[in-house]
Amino acid sequence: MPNQHATPALELKGLKVRYGGIQAVKGVSLSVQSGELVTLIGANGAGKTTTLKAITGLVDSAEGQILFQGQDITSAPPHLLAAQGLVMVPEGRGVFTRMTVRENLLMGAHCLSSDHHGGQRITATAVQHGIEEQLTIFPRLKERFHQLAGTLSGGEQQMLAMARALMTRPALLLLDEPSMGLSPVMVEKIFDVIRGISAKGVTILLVEQNARLALQAAHRGYVMDSGMITTSADAKTLLNDPAVRTAYLGE
Repeated sequence: MPNQHATPALELKGLKVRYGGIQAVKGVSLSVQSGELVTLIGANGAGKTTTLKAITGLVDSAEGQILFQGQDITSAPPHLLAAQGLVMVPEGRGVFTRMTVRENLLMGAHCLSSDHHGGQRITATAVQHGIEEQLTIFPRLKERFHQLAGTLSGGEQQMLAMARALMTRPALLLLDEPSMGLSPVMVEKIFDVIRGISAKGVTILLVEQNARLALQAAHRGYVMDSGMITTSADAKTLLNDPAVRTAYLGE
């Protein structure tokens, strides 16, 4: 279990986000320790995706503070955050549809010469090793290696989006609704991969509609409702919480 007394990989302090006159995120505070898999669950419109977008600099925060590995990144632009190892797999996957699987993976390697790797230029051999590692994790992508990403199934595109993110060797991986729109069989495969990535020590913040699967995979969880954190606990406690079971687990 990650060291709860170390500097968190990610910490939000009173984060607020507004869209015009609407306050979508209302003072959210949470933390993710290095090596943890933490999930953020809640109904549609609760503010989960907006929270991830604020962390990655895709939307501006109105108030509060975002700390990544102890450094204030509240106003940092997205490309600098990616270079520092804060990487998101967005809802809807966002693969480059007119590029092949191989080319998408190479785009993920673009960050490999940047700050969180000590400023060292990564060799072509290391990039190739990274690609081979992803094809081991996602054998389906090996079969589709030279296909255009736009010709892949939804599940295969999700695998590619995750593999592309992992090519950056992220210090913190944000996953936004990785199971959305996938068949039950593919959802199980994606969660097998998420658990495997976590077991290797990758720090993950997971936003997921399938609260049961998310909590079964996670160390800890936060419940978000109407832009606020309403409950937080270790994942097993949340799985057994009657209010959570009724509201989010379909019981």
